[in-house]
Amino acid sequence: MRGTTYVAVVGSGTATGDLYEQAREVGRLVAQRGGVIVCGGLSGVMEAAARGACETGGTSIGILPDEDRRRQNEYLAYSVATGAGQARNLAVVCSGDVVIAVGGEYGTLSEIGLARKVGRPVVVLEGWDLGEHVSVASSPQEAVDAAFGLIGE
Repeated sequence: MRGTTYVAVVGSGTATGDLYEQAREVGRLVAQRGGVIVCGGLSGVMEAAARGACETGGTSIGILPDEDRRRQNEYLAYSVATGAGQARNLAVVCSGDVVIAVGGEYGTLSEIGLARKVGRPVVVLEGWDLGEHVSVASSPQEAVDAAFGLIGE
């Protein structure tokens, strides 16, 4: 998989409705471009992005917070049980070449901060607009285009 683009998708574990569908579309669009989704492996935005990738024939990897892979969402191709709790957020963002944050709560904010700290570009869709530190997108297509553009793909 050398040369494959890994896109970390982060966001709320309780996303439903429009936010869920936007994350699902992000996953679908990343997979259509040959990218791999990396996420926290549970529900909400994480499930939606993995589902979009899965439904498009793409690959998704979940970095789980605990030791039990049985908690993973059903759309993951692979999962990694870390036993690290919220500290696994660092592994999620470090595993992506770029990060797309869809909505989100304080866990998502921590992932955005960690991503910027380790030099990963961040695109925000319906979430934390942190000015010059992130790129803000108004649609899933714009988010994915921006993400691939930020890493020169």
